[in-house]
Amino acid sequence: MRIIIVGAGKMGFAVADSLIREGHNVVMIDNNESIVERGENMMDALFIRGNGVRVDVLKEAGVEDTDIVIATTAGDEMNMLVCLTAKKLGAQYTIARIRDPEYLESLSFLQKEMFMDYVINPERSTAREVSRMLRFPFASSVETFARGRVEVMDFKAAEGDGITGMALRDVYKNKKNLPQVLFCAVERDGEAIIPKGDFVIEAGDRVHVAGDVNTITAFFRAIGKGVSSIRSVMIMGGGRLSFYLAQMLQNMHIKVNMIEIQPEKARMLSEMLPGANIIQGDATDQELLESEGLIDMDAFITLSNRDEENLMTGLYAVHRGVKRVIVKSSRENYTSIMKNMGLDSIVSALNVAVNNILRTVRTRSSRSSAAVVRMYRLVGGKAEALEFLADGDMSFMHTPLKELDIEKDCLIAVIVRGNKVLVPFGNDTIEQGDSVIIISKRLGITSLDEVIHTR
Repeated sequence: MRIIIVGAGKMGFAVADSLIREGHNVVMIDNNESIVERGENMMDALFIRGNGVRVDVLKEAGVEDTDIVIATTAGDEMNMLVCLTAKKLGAQYTIARIRDPEYLESLSFLQKEMFMDYVINPERSTAREVSRMLRFPFASSVETFARGRVEVMDFKAAEGDGITGMALRDVYKNKKNLPQVLFCAVERDGEAIIPKGDFVIEAGDRVHVAGDVNTITAFFRAIGKGVSSIRSVMIMGGGRLSFYLAQMLQNMHIKVNMIEIQPEKARMLSEMLPGANIIQGDATDQELLESEGLIDMDAFITLSNRDEENLMTGLYAVHRGVKRVIVKSSRENYTSIMKNMGLDSIVSALNVAVNNILRTVRTRSSRSSAAVVRMYRLVGGKAEALEFLADGDMSFMHTPLKELDIEKDCLIAVIVRGNKVLVPFGNDTIEQGDSVIIISKRLGITSLDEVIHTR
């Protein structure tokens, strides 16, 4: 597909890099000459220096023959105008990054009037992910599929779990009362593994499991990793992500303490978040953290714009015994360092945004009716969890899975039929209207018929 990205900032580059890897033809537009020069040396894309709202600049980029225009500049208003102008000039589909809470209530109206086909709010989406992670103190990621009916999450296997040292095919034979989830991916020594029946989980493996909400909760309770009862949270930083998260936590009746260094921003947050305890100060100051009751908090979440401060302050909270510490990081190369230091729960608004855009692009690029509905990257992007809707008359429907050919390094994890969630076995079939969740080490899959074939 031909794709134009307006705004070559951190997000624009990350999106472009992923799209180029998947074989798309990418054009990038930015006003900054040094950014354009750097991009030309780094990336296999056409770079144009200019204002992405201008008609002549968009025409130079070939907007009339473009499949998707993605607006990722720092300004919400600029992104809206880019989409409006691009659509009027002939672009088939537009995506805009809109982040300001001020636009939240009127977003549906603006989306229609400004010709934005899809809107992403990375901070709000990330806040939703953090709120889910707070339920499980051991999980570094929690993702939902099939409109919240299915969850995919991970945990670090330990000797006391009762499932280590045992082949997966024997787990439920030996533990008949253990709620059945699907072991869908394992990270070992930085590598992604799609496990088969003879795979043996070892202590230290990070294991991804899938299942319906009730079963997956019961499974973790059974292996001694229960749901956390979070009552109080301290948040470092008062940006958009912190605001969205605080709103969600208050709706969950969780007490919120937020530390923001800028006096004016702290005052505004106090007005926007009645009921939250907004503290004006430097959250890297250990004396301030102690005086505000850090050790009494159920969770500490670092959401400042500086990765180094998030890392060091998060480590201090771990050292002081806070049972749930979540750290924001925008740099992929920091992730392994943080995990080696004991910080397993890491979130990235950048990764959330890239995942959402890639899913949308794959849906648009697929010619199949069974296109990607939802996508989430696992094991640092080395594997993917993908949701498809089985729609149309596909050759593999109604055929038992054991009689079908499944692509190598792909696993059918869950089938959702109506309100019923199935962990599939060989005799199960895929039927019209099913939601099918696939785990795959093969990246770039756009449709279900790329994974499943009749013999």
